[in-house]
Amino acid sequence: MDTIFAKHRTYFQIRTSLYAIGFFFLAFVLYNLYFTPSIFANDLIANSNVTVPTMTTLTKQINEGLNSGYFKDRFDARIRAKYRGYYVRNVADGVKHIQITKYFSGKPVKLNIVEVNQLAAKDYEIRPAVASSTLNNKRSLRNIAQNNNSIVAINGGFFKPQTGVPLGTLMINKKLFTGPIYDRVALGIFDNGYTVGRVQFRGKIIGNGHEIQIDNINQPRMLSSYILIYTRDWGAYAPASPQYGVQLRVEDNRITAASANPLSIPQNGYVIVGPKSKLSALFGAQYVDTQITLNPYWENVKHIISGGPYLVKDGEVFVDMTAQKLQSIGGRNPRTAIGYTKDNDLILITADGREGSSVGLTLNELAYFMKSLGCVNAINLDGGGSTVMYVNGAIVNKPHQPGGIALSNAVVIAKK
Repeated sequence: MDTIFAKHRTYFQIRTSLYAIGFFFLAFVLYNLYFTPSIFANDLIANSNVTVPTMTTLTKQINEGLNSGYFKDRFDARIRAKYRGYYVRNVADGVKHIQITKYFSGKPVKLNIVEVNQLAAKDYEIRPAVASSTLNNKRSLRNIAQNNNSIVAINGGFFKPQTGVPLGTLMINKKLFTGPIYDRVALGIFDNGYTVGRVQFRGKIIGNGHEIQIDNINQPRMLSSYILIYTRDWGAYAPASPQYGVQLRVEDNRITAASANPLSIPQNGYVIVGPKSKLSALFGAQYVDTQITLNPYWENVKHIISGGPYLVKDGEVFVDMTAQKLQSIGGRNPRTAIGYTKDNDLILITADGREGSSVGLTLNELAYFMKSLGCVNAINLDGGGSTVMYVNGAIVNKPHQPGGIALSNAVVIAKK
């Protein structure tokens, strides 16, 4: 009955919206025809305050007033139909929280699910968040959530346990904090939509007539031959140079210092660290130009969070652990995942594990579960001891360590 009622109500709202637009259009035409004096070219020159709203503007204003409730009702109807028989907690308009226990191979798994629709949750935004002002820090999820005025938060991408530096692509508000590793998959967040893809880094620095490849930004060194850029998001100083390496401090596109030892990172620049045999080509350059892009290029993307492996790709289960060098995270474990549906509903889930009442999921089980929720694309995030979910001031799952371990980054739903 809920589904049938929802369809009739949606149809009624659409038809009512059309009637309302037609009524306003008729009133607008009649008013301007009989009560508004004619406007000539001379009037526009003589009186710059004369403005006439176009029908497009009027229709847009009417739709904006109607759509907030329209999208909320449609989202509510979808959630009721999907989770019939389960208790659905309303966190905010357009944000729902569901707790369920499912059995996989006869064993229980406790799952926390949050679904959010950006058009219905118009007062909130979905974005990554970091633990502190510099990347080499960790905080509890509760701390990260509260510092970002969040109503929902889950743990984010992988990070270096010793330091907290995120391992993989991280972009917040169009600012690239860290670059990808192993071309791992990431989720891009737009104003009203999402995409996923395996992300690659493309960078170069040009000076003295030379063009030198940059291998990454704000990431731990993986090869001594790599040339890496470090910004103030990394910290006050760049990390140590590789053997036979050098560091160049760049401020306002000019090299202001060179040293084999760690250099301080300027506020208005960065430090390049790499083999001297490569970077010596820039010595004495009057001006250097740095260019960084990501492949694929996602135009207008606001935020990117990295994870891996894929779980669902183009509507089909697709788990590519080996391709993304993630063999070590196999087996049955606590899991965190993120994905989205054809209706642009974003889904965040945590699965508890490593206890008798909830044994965790394999990546294949997680993938099939995300597909069963309607995800057309979904990716795995950091899991195990990192798996934790926060909703309206409380940790709602049961991580092995109460409150969850200290984290590098998170995905939050926060007040705009």
